[in-house]
Amino acid sequence: MFDLATIGRGLPVLETIDSLPSEGHVVVQAPPGTGKTTLVPPALANQVHGTVLVTAPRRVAVRAAANRLQELSGQRIGYAVRGDSRKGHDVEFVTPGVLLRRLLRDPELEGVAAVAIDEVHERQLDTDLVLGMCLELAQLREDFRVIAMSATVNAARFSQLMGGAPIHTTEAVTYPLDITYEPVPGRAAGDREFYRGVADIAARQHESTLVFVPGVREVNLVCEALAGHNAYPLHGRQTTHEQDAALYTAEQRIVVATSIAESSLTVPGVRTVIDAGLSRVPKRDAQRGMSGLVTVSTSKSSADQRAGRAGREAPGTVIRCYSQDDYQHFSPHVTPEILSADLTQAALFMDCWGAGPDFPLLDPPPAAALADAHRTLSSLHATEELALLPTHPRWGAALLQHGAGAAGTIARLDDSDPKRLARLVPNKGPVDPGVVVATAFPEFVAKRVAEKDYLLASGTRARVLDSADARGLRGHEWLAVAEVSLSNAGNAIIRAAEPITEQDALDIVGVTEETRAFLDGSKVRGVRVRAAGAIVLSETPVKVSGDEAVEALRNSGQGLGLFHFNEKAQNLRERLRHLRAAYGEPWPDVESNSASLEWLEPELRQLAEGQKPDMYPALQRLLPWPEASHLDELAPERLPVPSGRDARIDWSGERPVVSIKLQECFGLAESPEYCGHRVQFHLLSPAGRPLAVTDDLASFWAGPYAGVRADMRGRYPKHPWPEDPWNAVATAKTKNRL
Repeated sequence: MFDLATIGRGLPVLETIDSLPSEGHVVVQAPPGTGKTTLVPPALANQVHGTVLVTAPRRVAVRAAANRLQELSGQRIGYAVRGDSRKGHDVEFVTPGVLLRRLLRDPELEGVAAVAIDEVHERQLDTDLVLGMCLELAQLREDFRVIAMSATVNAARFSQLMGGAPIHTTEAVTYPLDITYEPVPGRAAGDREFYRGVADIAARQHESTLVFVPGVREVNLVCEALAGHNAYPLHGRQTTHEQDAALYTAEQRIVVATSIAESSLTVPGVRTVIDAGLSRVPKRDAQRGMSGLVTVSTSKSSADQRAGRAGREAPGTVIRCYSQDDYQHFSPHVTPEILSADLTQAALFMDCWGAGPDFPLLDPPPAAALADAHRTLSSLHATEELALLPTHPRWGAALLQHGAGAAGTIARLDDSDPKRLARLVPNKGPVDPGVVVATAFPEFVAKRVAEKDYLLASGTRARVLDSADARGLRGHEWLAVAEVSLSNAGNAIIRAAEPITEQDALDIVGVTEETRAFLDGSKVRGVRVRAAGAIVLSETPVKVSGDEAVEALRNSGQGLGLFHFNEKAQNLRERLRHLRAAYGEPWPDVESNSASLEWLEPELRQLAEGQKPDMYPALQRLLPWPEASHLDELAPERLPVPSGRDARIDWSGERPVVSIKLQECFGLAESPEYCGHRVQFHLLSPAGRPLAVTDDLASFWAGPYAGVRADMRGRYPKHPWPEDPWNAVATAKTKNRL
């Protein structure tokens, strides 16, 4: 039994721990600094028969929590992180990744009575998966408990997911904080001058200071600028000894950290927090088919978490290197990783677990991202063996293929233990680092196309930074890229890569030869292309005709872009788009059908023969019958207006639009509705210049019209501007011609 009074002395959660439910699932809501990570696990251990596993999202937090509980309790507390572990009794701290693989090996978690998942509000992908798997395990084991621990007020969502679990709350007892805003120029660009400015602010402080920056590169920049001061870096790539050096010292210091210090971790002695207001988050770029880390403004909840680090032990000071207006525009909460990150590893875990459509997740994964993940897993021939390896499936596949010789390269790029990786696979001899990387990321093999620019096999153009000279990357014709990120401007940046020979690159990516056709004016031109993915190796002009030309056009990837749509055809195309969006089947999805072009076989042959096909009849072939008889009723080409004219309806936008002179609409009070949208009127002056935009003519005549009339009467005196537009004669003529 743990002595909770001794362990929790001085911790606010001690006052409420006796009311912690003794059975069933629980959501523990307690702000940072209240002691939930320290006291809730031993309290659970006193209630259950078996081990309590506790997850924390970062390795340094796992070790710190285990060491603190061991020190306070006098009992041996275990922990397990990638590459490091310690056996213990009753309570064991682990990272979510370690627990996920343990669940796959032992789906019943024999000997484990409860799992407490800390910092669930951070919505890390592995944490979401652990919660879902544990909840499904609890359906098979009545004695198994799940405890979700959150520092924020979104506990109700977790309670609902957990079958209405009670919420156990501890109020915050924090020291006062003096929060000031000192904007530093260059934050949006994230340039060196910005981080020098952050370092200057840190250097002026007279107490132990914690500085938050988005990533390892920025940690190093600030530490370099603080040369001569007692500055320590703190990030996830450090060894245990290096992290402990920053955490466990009584001397005044400046700790420069990533979000690793944002939660689940107290940096002793800190009285001042300096926040750059930036975070590095994983993001999937669906259009480019790539994933990477992106630097973004942090959320309000994260900014508040960071600020709270200064008030853990005494009154503190917070300096934000951005304006108060910037803070007000931050998103309220972090974006769940499941909605933005690459899902390859998550999909593998769920597949091996046997997760079905009812798998308990707060947010379902995006369908497109999940489909991409499964395509990647299929190309890797992924199995449970791959899921159990302590690395990403891509790296795992490279490790299995090349053996222990690949361990060093993978460990360096994936922050793993090389000796441990090497022990997991046979030794197949040495292997070139570029080959290892290319095996893991064949679509990221890249060929230089300019001094600093490379074209990836996926089709993305990416740039190496000037700092790449120091890493020996610049100047190589071919690179095997391991990490690509998006800059704030949206450009792809190569962050990590290895040189690779052309032959190795081509062997891994594969070389294809195909005839591609394109329209050059009215003629079909052909070229024989030899390529490695999107990287063109050579092009040879060839003559194409007949079936070959048709096939080449079909496979050109240009889709409907091959064809010219005149005004009549384009109008029908847009009307069909709106009908499909509003009513679904049987109205055709023209844009989706364009991928195969099977319905355009006659028009393709016309193109191949040098003709210019009329696309209106082609679109008419797609019309469903008998529904087509209602086409002009549901999505008409023209709209009768009170002047007696039929005005053209523009369907090119997200709603139907009619541009017409204001005088032609006198008496018209209601905008007709088509395909779920009211027609938007762009009311024009007699000269055709815009006067007003509205889909509520009644409101326009009753209000804004008076102002328009006052402005226009003197400018266009020959045209009618009646006081009563409701009963005036609608016309396109001047007053003299009425």
